[in-house]
Amino acid sequence: MSQILFLFLTVSAVSLFIRNVRKIRRNILLGKDIDLSSNKDLRLKTMLLVAFGQTKMAARPVPFVLHFIVYVGFILINIEVLEILIDGIFGSHRVLSFMGPLYTFAIGFFEILAIAVLIACVVFLSRRYIVKIKRFHGAELRGFPQKDAATILFTEIILMAALLIMNGAEFVSHTKFTTEGNLPNFPVSEWLTAPFMENYSANSLELIEQSAWWFHIIGIFAFMNYLPFSKHFHVILAFPNTFYSNLNPKGKLSNMESVTTEVKLMLDPTAQPPDNYTTPSSFGVKDVKDLTWKNLMEAYTCTECGRCTSVCPQNVTGKILSPRKIMMDTRDRLVEVGNNIDKLGPDYDDGKNLHSYISEPELWACNTCNACVEACPVNINPVEIIVEMRRYLVMEKSSAPASLNSMFSNMENNQAPWQFSPADRANWINT
Repeated sequence: MSQILFLFLTVSAVSLFIRNVRKIRRNILLGKDIDLSSNKDLRLKTMLLVAFGQTKMAARPVPFVLHFIVYVGFILINIEVLEILIDGIFGSHRVLSFMGPLYTFAIGFFEILAIAVLIACVVFLSRRYIVKIKRFHGAELRGFPQKDAATILFTEIILMAALLIMNGAEFVSHTKFTTEGNLPNFPVSEWLTAPFMENYSANSLELIEQSAWWFHIIGIFAFMNYLPFSKHFHVILAFPNTFYSNLNPKGKLSNMESVTTEVKLMLDPTAQPPDNYTTPSSFGVKDVKDLTWKNLMEAYTCTECGRCTSVCPQNVTGKILSPRKIMMDTRDRLVEVGNNIDKLGPDYDDGKNLHSYISEPELWACNTCNACVEACPVNINPVEIIVEMRRYLVMEKSSAPASLNSMFSNMENNQAPWQFSPADRANWINT
């Protein structure tokens, strides 16, 4: 009966996870197409260094070490989860123990990782709620984002504790009541959790072990299905996001192809439009569907760590701009659009757009220095979204700060940003 229940839970959890991931994929593909298939060798190298190697995290050594512990623990301890899945489906117990000394070493290493992950999560919580590091308390983090961070950290602590309690109960049961078989190496639970269960009966120990086993695997299933709704979905998307990084120099701003084509056609009456060319109906980004799928992937990949905002010179000097908020607002709007599609169909218009989330003062505060891009540990680029939204404001709404409007007017009339005739440009020579 327990095997049937376990199989039902496994199938249900995996099915729900796939369903939610497919919805995220659908939302990402609402964006415009962009070809990022070039230079695969460099892209693979970037992914290995940035996503697997965590190289950009190393700029801040303390969080880098803590995050690396949790990262390695997340990957390696899942090998033990594979054993739990096999045991649950086939009703076996530690099915991989036939590997002998290698298995004993692995279980011992996993225990050391488990306690290290637990300690790292406690330190992360203290940095966030006791030390109160500034970048963890921005206005955009109020509400769910703040609770989300705490939820994940507490979940990690509880799951690691359940693993150590399970192993501790097995250690006591084996040493007191079982003489057959080899006992795996439990270097942490042997002294951390086992001493509290020394006087328990065999039945009590079995109940504790089984309860912790079920709690651990159900917790993993719950954690897995929480990820698509959490900033921690970056544990999956960080890899494709870094693979499809923008490989151009960070200061390079792309021209709008539609504008370039239109200008060429106007200046040369004999020019022919490209094949399958259609006159653009709008310029810049009004809503999330005007962004590329890469921009939308980045919105889902954002870890909300705040490194981008903490190095933004405009934010540091008190301006309203927060690059982290740009990415969070983009994701929130994309989720809203996706929910509208699910409930009301793809043609539903709720009367809102991305500019309903991100204000003009935020957009015009950015000086496109790319400090946020350099600081992001997973190569997210908020500047691209800001620039494209600015283009919409200027080209569709003729909305720009007065200083820029003056510059635009001078460039139109005088072919220069300054307010004097082109014929007078050389007058400075005579002064």
